[in-house]
Amino acid sequence: MTNRPLIGCGTYRKTADQDSPIEVFGLMPSYVKAILAAGGLPVLIPLALSSEDLQALLPRLDGVLLPGGGDIEPSYYGGNDDDPLVRDVDKVRDAFEVTLIRNAVQNKKPMLAICRGLQVFNVALGGSLWEDISNQMPGAMRHDYFGNGMRDHLAHEVTVSRGSLLHDILGADALRVNSLHHQGIRVLAPDLRASAFSADNLVEAVEVEGHPFAVGVQWHPEHLLQAEPRMTLLFKRFVTASGAASNGAH
Repeated sequence: MTNRPLIGCGTYRKTADQDSPIEVFGLMPSYVKAILAAGGLPVLIPLALSSEDLQALLPRLDGVLLPGGGDIEPSYYGGNDDDPLVRDVDKVRDAFEVTLIRNAVQNKKPMLAICRGLQVFNVALGGSLWEDISNQMPGAMRHDYFGNGMRDHLAHEVTVSRGSLLHDILGADALRVNSLHHQGIRVLAPDLRASAFSADNLVEAVEVEGHPFAVGVQWHPEHLLQAEPRMTLLFKRFVTASGAASNGAH
């Protein structure tokens, strides 16, 4: 495949276990492998970029992927900054990803937002979150299936809304997904459409109507390519939309 779509992938900070700790910008290989398998070329976007450099880079990308990670600074959505259950906040990453999302929506650049990515997608467009689902959301089921060997565990079912882009991609009214989060959408952003729900009515997927491809999912499809092969369709449609958007731009 020539001229493979260039997919910019958000990164996160980690500390490498060395003789003296070293900070790195990283991304799990599962995202990279999923994009490659779908025909895209992944490029990691370092958090160190200035706002000006980021704005200069974005037009060169055909699509944007927002990965999972830690919690979002509650002040972005009017939440409680002192909530002890909010963890792993990175304010630089929050600001960085909000810029990515707003740019992708405004310029109709294809975007796939995963887990935390869905949450910051909602926040960037004016929605809010449950800071901790189990503590705050009435009637909530378990969503935080963390632990070794749980990344491809099909934890619960989601129903997919007919007429949505997600339903068109997956071709299913319902399917089982993994679940690796403790936060979730509380109030949906005005410009987003909810396209999947869990049994407790938590929003599990969102999209922007009229956009070539702006989709967020609360689960981790990059870990389900074997356990739930329909997830390959999600990455393929994302990469295909990115290629189409790039060709249209030229």
